[in-house]
Amino acid sequence: MTPNNRGQITRSAADIYEEFFIPALFQAWAARVAEAAHLQPGQRVLDVACGTGVLAREAADRVGPGGSVVGLDVNEGMLAVAEAKAPQIEWWHGQAEALPFDDASFDAVVSQFGLMFFEDRVQAIREMLRVLKPGGTLAIAVWDTLDNTPGYATMVNLLAQLFGDRIADGLRSPYILGDLAALRSLLAEAGVPHAAIDTQMGTARFPSIASWVYTDIKGWVLSDALTDADITRLLAEAQGALAPFVTDGGSVAFAAPAHIITVEAG
Repeated sequence: MTPNNRGQITRSAADIYEEFFIPALFQAWAARVAEAAHLQPGQRVLDVACGTGVLAREAADRVGPGGSVVGLDVNEGMLAVAEAKAPQIEWWHGQAEALPFDDASFDAVVSQFGLMFFEDRVQAIREMLRVLKPGGTLAIAVWDTLDNTPGYATMVNLLAQLFGDRIADGLRSPYILGDLAALRSLLAEAGVPHAAIDTQMGTARFPSIASWVYTDIKGWVLSDALTDADITRLLAEAQGALAPFVTDGGSVAFAAPAHIITVEAG
């Protein structure tokens, strides 16, 4: 995978990600994933591909002072923002495919919208199960298909028209595990053919089209891929192409469903 497809971003992009993407897309899912993992006070929890830490912070609130949370990510820019926001959480730099933890060392393992970016997804799932205690729960969220996410389907098409598929692929990559048959095949290959998959509806919300474009470009993997002139051109074209997703109040809202996978460790 290219760095773009692995979700690698700079520290400045990570700041934008935390400020804009978290409330627009990710905040609402943290509680859902934590609920799916049955997090309880006193537990030790691992958040894999923690990003800037929205799910880890939710987990910390749920396990309380008697529990502990570890967040792991391959992206140092993300981790720097995460540590600044929640220094009480233990932040680790590392890969999901080679977790630096002992077998059966966590009561629950969670991962929110990171699996699609791993270089070896099968190995990553096996690693998450390896560090999970017997009786513990693994909960992983991945986005549904691009076809079921109309706002981003339109944005991807616009990027492809203006700048070509290489640029558009930066926004396609989060949706590559949306197909349920392919997702079940991946889980079976990782040794969990009977994992539960719950598809839930969500809504992406941005203050405006301009805010949406700015967040997607400056807060994600395209931050260094487009020039200022490119972004100006994109903003001009986006006003028409993305108009169907503008509400009466001028904000943006569109369906953004996701699959939550749960596995109970034997």
